[in-house]
Amino acid sequence: MDIRDITDPAFLKHMSITELEELSAAIREFLIQSLSKTGGHLSSNLGIVELTIALHYMFDSPEDRIFFDVGHQSYVHKILTGRINGFDSLRKTDGLSGFQKISESVHDVWEAGHSSTALSAAVAMAVSRDLDEKQYEIIPIIGDAAMVGGPTLEALNHLGSTDHKVIVILNDNQMAIGKSVGGIGDFLGDIRLSKTYNNLKVEYRHLLSGGKIRKRIYKNTKRLKDFVKRGVIKHSMFSEFGMEYLGPVDGHDFHELFNVLRLAKESEESVVIHIVTTKGKGYPYAETDACGKWHGISPFDIATGASIVAQKEGYVSWSKYVADHIDKHMQTDRNIVAVTPAMIHGSAMEELFENHPERCFDVGIAEEHAVTFGAGLSLQGKKPFLSIYSTFLQRSYDQINHDIARMNLPCLISVDRAGLVGADGPTHHGVFDISFLYPIPNLVIFAPKNGIEAAAFINTAFKNFRHPYIFRISRRLILNAKADTTAILELGTWVIEANETSYEATILCYGDNVEDVISHFKTYKRSIRVINARFIKPMDYTMLNTVIKDSGPLIVYETDIKAGGLASNIAYYIAQKGIRKRIYSIGIDDHFTKQGNVSDLYTYENIDLGSLQKVVEESISGEREN
Repeated sequence: MDIRDITDPAFLKHMSITELEELSAAIREFLIQSLSKTGGHLSSNLGIVELTIALHYMFDSPEDRIFFDVGHQSYVHKILTGRINGFDSLRKTDGLSGFQKISESVHDVWEAGHSSTALSAAVAMAVSRDLDEKQYEIIPIIGDAAMVGGPTLEALNHLGSTDHKVIVILNDNQMAIGKSVGGIGDFLGDIRLSKTYNNLKVEYRHLLSGGKIRKRIYKNTKRLKDFVKRGVIKHSMFSEFGMEYLGPVDGHDFHELFNVLRLAKESEESVVIHIVTTKGKGYPYAETDACGKWHGISPFDIATGASIVAQKEGYVSWSKYVADHIDKHMQTDRNIVAVTPAMIHGSAMEELFENHPERCFDVGIAEEHAVTFGAGLSLQGKKPFLSIYSTFLQRSYDQINHDIARMNLPCLISVDRAGLVGADGPTHHGVFDISFLYPIPNLVIFAPKNGIEAAAFINTAFKNFRHPYIFRISRRLILNAKADTTAILELGTWVIEANETSYEATILCYGDNVEDVISHFKTYKRSIRVINARFIKPMDYTMLNTVIKDSGPLIVYETDIKAGGLASNIAYYIAQKGIRKRIYSIGIDDHFTKQGNVSDLYTYENIDLGSLQKVVEESISGEREN
């Protein structure tokens, strides 16, 4: 069949296993070809092809609720539900989302972009179904790395205490973005590797494949099976939660998948089905990837696996630049330790882990634990460096507030992927961190304009390790300028970067925007003073007091959410002082920004440099008229 003709999953129910295997191969080929042009989440989707097909074969979406934790591995689901012809626009402006999207299809019954949320939603759906006295199945698919997330364990604990049935699919590919870590991963590994148990499991599965008496045999042998599990594996974590466990099952074998899914349908209680899959299956470069390079990729050459996105010579990612500078400090200061919540590759920390393995810690998908872990390290005299994406940092708000700031514990937190990130869209845009961090006492919040300034801030933090230091870096590439470990900054100071003495208007900005604004207005017909408001907290009140007394207009240019941002906090300060001064504020209004190319999104949100120039013109004209 031509997979581009698929409109809904109903056609699957008339296919043989041979035909389903051919369909799997066709879908894998399509994904590799399509994502080589658009980029996207390749490995996770290649690994879940047969499982997704089997779920749609055995269940009836959208009546039965099939949905994915995080959602980045839903591409096969999108294909089977009739969206294949939108893949040319995948993750582009107004195109097909890279995650499940309720507005996109009736088959998308949950939206997410962060891990460990699906089981909570599933329990709620099951409760609602039973209150309404309806009959349908709830089937969340959760990765082994997401299974360790706090919300998943909390929901598992709740589900085990209820009679509301959920079929939990544990997709075990031994990977998060990189390799999974932790005790639960080891527990699942014990199950996978236990020859005694797996030999018994094969015989047991063969017995259960036999027709109408299967259910009765299953019930009568359940106690023996549980005893075997406990004897061989020492304990069954899921049984302790009150859940029936089935598996492990080969996630690429339709015979095994169908047998175990039938058992789950026939069960009257909640079930955890342990499915073992190979992340990246069918594409050698992705299959052998141990560090997470092929988790989310840019367009690439299929034959070589090389990215076809041009790299600017002499430039590196912000993440790489920061990690390299941290490495320099770790070479001379053995009290510095590095922590990441499953983002070794994303935060470019591979060399840190190679060079200092005993002082680098990947705690898994657990931002809350990462921050409190950092607090504990700090209390014991260590100097923790944490690298956490802005969109994930918000998950650890309470820990930053309660465990770090309240005790004023020294640490250094890199808020990676700050600002609009582009194709991943509203679940990943890092535009809220200033707003939620600013009100927390004791924090020092910094936004460097370039690598040299970031390095100086890192030096300052480690030399004067007395505060919780936070600095924001974007997803952009920066000049790989050489920086030493000695330059330091005075806390709470801003810098006038252009036209200190002669100007018609003043622009306050921070981060990447500083050099962009300087470059844009360098040849502008009017003289514009540009101030690098690099310390968002504490602000440079000496300079701010001078600026607000000027007669010229003041424009605060931000590419983050306005509410709670720099302009908002300056306005509050001015109001408290009883000063009458208009502030022209540019930033993102009170809504979630869609996915798309960052440049397109800047234009869409009216935060591009052209929009800034227009505001500058209008503010100068307006001030003169007044």
